[in-house]
Amino acid sequence: MALLEARNLTKTYTVDRRPINVLEDVSLMIEKGTFVVIAGSSGSGKTTLLTLLSGLDHPTSGQVLIDERDITGASEAELAPIRNQIIGFVFQSFHLVPSMTARENIMFPAELRGDPKADTRAGQLLKRVGLADRADNLPSQLSGGEKQRIALCRALINRPKLLFADEPTGNLDSENGNTVLTQLIDLKNEHGATLVLVTHNPDIARAADRILTLKDGHLSG
Repeated sequence: MALLEARNLTKTYTVDRRPINVLEDVSLMIEKGTFVVIAGSSGSGKTTLLTLLSGLDHPTSGQVLIDERDITGASEAELAPIRNQIIGFVFQSFHLVPSMTARENIMFPAELRGDPKADTRAGQLLKRVGLADRADNLPSQLSGGEKQRIALCRALINRPKLLFADEPTGNLDSENGNTVLTQLIDLKNEHGATLVLVTHNPDIARAADRILTLKDGHLSG
């Protein structure tokens, strides 16, 4: 059964009164529990597709369905619980709250849900990624690799069905990048989540169950 489906997605921007098609008639189906990479060169539309699939932006035309629910025309109020309960995000730039400790950053999505076990779950995840001793550190006291592992824990604390990752190792050196990727895949498998990851790195793409390639706004694979 498809957890994520896109039907004939098109995204058009207007630049100097000229329409520019970033994506054109893109369709895909992603089954539950799989690891799918969306690959392509810079400017191919990878991140644009990810924002449409995750509901962060709306297509010019077409539909997006998550868990058989059409989110294409959903309002921000309707999308908020979907993002908090069904979807997890890992971005290239971490997006940690500077004034919160590592533990507090991880707990935040669970606290929004009113989860009484938020602190316990955060502690378990910190231990799982080898950062239990960094729980009380602020982001400014963490390395890039540590920040991304904290961001990964935050994305997983609500046990999402669907995990989106946009170049999650893009700001890391190869050693830290490999660590983050390994832990991302391991945790995805342990939680039974579906992972959709955008990358231009062929080494990362080779780890996926399936590779979809974007070129000039068209999808293949």
